[in-house]
Amino acid sequence: MAAFYPLPVTPDLPTLRAKLQSLLRFLRDALSISNAHTVDFYTESVWERLVDSSPEAVLAALKLAARAEAEAGLSEARPLVEAAKGSGITDFPKIFCETSQRLVNVEAFALAAKCCSVQNLGICTPLEQLLIALRGNKKQRTGENLKPNEFMNMKKSHEVQAMSELICSIADYYGIKQVIDLGSGKGYLSSFLSLKYGLNVYGIDSSNSNTHGAKERNRKLKKHWKLYRTQSRIDVNGLALKMAKEKKVQNEMKYKADTEKARNSSSAKQEKMSTSDFLPDFSGSVISDIRIQMENLHTQPYEEENLCFVNAFSLIDFLPVDAIEPISSLQVSNREMSEANKGRRKMIPQSSESNIYSPLTSFITADSELHDIIKDLEDCLMVGLHTCGDLAPNTLRIFTSKSEIKGVCSVGCCYHLLSEEFEHEQKECTEEKWGFPMCQDLKEERWCCGHNARMSACLALERVAIGQGLSTESLFYRAVLQDIIKDCYGITKCSQHVGKIYSKCSSFLDYVRKSLKKLGLDETKLPEKTIMDYYEKYKPRMNELEAFNMLKVVLAPCVETLILLDRLCYLKEQEDIAWSALVKLFDPVKSPRCYAVIALKKQQ
Repeated sequence: MAAFYPLPVTPDLPTLRAKLQSLLRFLRDALSISNAHTVDFYTESVWERLVDSSPEAVLAALKLAARAEAEAGLSEARPLVEAAKGSGITDFPKIFCETSQRLVNVEAFALAAKCCSVQNLGICTPLEQLLIALRGNKKQRTGENLKPNEFMNMKKSHEVQAMSELICSIADYYGIKQVIDLGSGKGYLSSFLSLKYGLNVYGIDSSNSNTHGAKERNRKLKKHWKLYRTQSRIDVNGLALKMAKEKKVQNEMKYKADTEKARNSSSAKQEKMSTSDFLPDFSGSVISDIRIQMENLHTQPYEEENLCFVNAFSLIDFLPVDAIEPISSLQVSNREMSEANKGRRKMIPQSSESNIYSPLTSFITADSELHDIIKDLEDCLMVGLHTCGDLAPNTLRIFTSKSEIKGVCSVGCCYHLLSEEFEHEQKECTEEKWGFPMCQDLKEERWCCGHNARMSACLALERVAIGQGLSTESLFYRAVLQDIIKDCYGITKCSQHVGKIYSKCSSFLDYVRKSLKKLGLDETKLPEKTIMDYYEKYKPRMNELEAFNMLKVVLAPCVETLILLDRLCYLKEQEDIAWSALVKLFDPVKSPRCYAVIALKKQQ
């Protein structure tokens, strides 16, 4: 019987609340930077209002901080992290001016932002520790030997492989076969869980086109997978075919020889041919390899067998009886072994192959009744890979309210689409279940991030650090355009969006013309000289925008940490949850939204 190890120790609710207060203390001043929109950078004099340093000094300080971190790790930051423990108060140097609220100490700002990230607050549980505990002394179940990067892009392949391995381990931990994938989209995760690990997956998405596309994609994936699995065993099967042909030739020769001897009425007793008489001259290592392949086939768990696209022939049908060591002490004939193999295949539930992944269309809210959507709902796991906006917090709410759901693994994204309870307090709203905040502490403080801050939380610090991500020139074009619209058309706030025009434009002049046309404004009233005068006016200040965006990028992980910590604290507040944690599931360069919120209910 498999033994499971204790799940990793995670911070308790009081500890998380203390860390939350440390984070809030920093964000109360810093959030003004995150909430400043780069579109309004020049029209609202953002740099002068929020930063008390030159852009050159800011960029130099940030580069110095990044270099120091790369050379010495976080050794300098550790005392600050330690100071945050217990009291929940971090003794950072003065970062913002108390009177003007402007940023005055960029080095301390960068250090504080780093200390307030998920990794350095000490609230993240290592993935490997969790996997070891879930598997216990059981051998890791690898499932079918499928390489997902042959069926999806590298980013999605990385995400699906990592998340499916964890989900499979949780499913085995509970002895569960059913998985509900919320916001399943194109069905990559759902298909992989069903085809590779044999799980019964319901993929639910709000888009009919996504559901239809997922069905068609899964059908094609199965077809390609059959070819893939056949190809993956081509060496063994090719060897089996070669041996079969050789055997047939040898048997025909034996038959002719026997007939000739019978015709000659020979009474001489014919010696029984041994295996080596009709096997080709294969080396011992080849036979050993075949034996290993056969042992692997016979020891494959049944739950993986029900997935198998069985090849048209089996190696065991072609090998002589004594070419391999028998599985039992009973020697059986080739015909009996073949019949037994056919019988084993008949036992495989063929219907489960076609129904093992079921894409469904439904708009999921916190109050959705799963029994109305899934008729055969049973004990299951609920998962979500980059669930958008409110779907991530609603996934956690459904998990806590439905007894059938034993575990949840949710990776959220699109924080800018979250609904915030205290963002527009002056407006009457009928919303009852908000995306943020979820935990009691933030509700009591009536905490609000703001749309722009949530948007900036989606920035990818790790990608920017290696030269990916931000295009300063496109942001500069948009900020200058906004000043043109304000001065020349008298519009301060525009409800329409310019969109991704920058990549289609050859110059700033071309960008302005196309943008004004898209916004429904008469671009002919602006002569070329007027447009270029604005460009020349702000070009020397382009480094302000670059420096400010780098401040937003450095701050982005702190805003994301607040959102994730809110969700984790919510789970810790629930009585029937046995274990909950934040786990870094993906490489943040490949997949910036890399943290999973995981929770498990008490086992009966």
